[in-house]
Amino acid sequence: MATLKRTAQAVWHGNLKNGKGEINASSGILQETPYSFATRFENSPGTNPEELLAAAHAACYSMAFAFTLSEKGYEPESVQTQATCTIEPQQTGGFKITKMRLETQGHVSGIDAATFEQIAQEAEAGCPVSNALRGGVEIELHATLM
Repeated sequence: MATLKRTAQAVWHGNLKNGKGEINASSGILQETPYSFATRFENSPGTNPEELLAAAHAACYSMAFAFTLSEKGYEPESVQTQATCTIEPQQTGGFKITKMRLETQGHVSGIDAATFEQIAQEAEAGCPVSNALRGGVEIELHATLM
């Protein structure tokens, strides 16, 4: 398979507290998607980098898990993952993404819970987004066979 490159752009207008920005992705799925201080640190409509990172991780992990299950001879009916990205203030100032919690559920016939959990861990080890975060962000995985 060829090397892939994906692109997104963000523009920011104004200062941090009162400014606002827009995100665009080359696929067109994100078009002038708003983000701001309020969408990041409060609860205003729009998105934020942590939500986008969580979405990317949930999507990537679900695909990696489905792939790993298939490679082990199991055909998943569905894999659903919720990712929760934690960002915390630092004593030295600023903020740091410290943790990503993955909660995944799968419908897979012919597999027991222990095997499901083992394959879930293997999939996390091979997930490209997990590997991009690993070393700087704690990754916690909880897998439930449905």
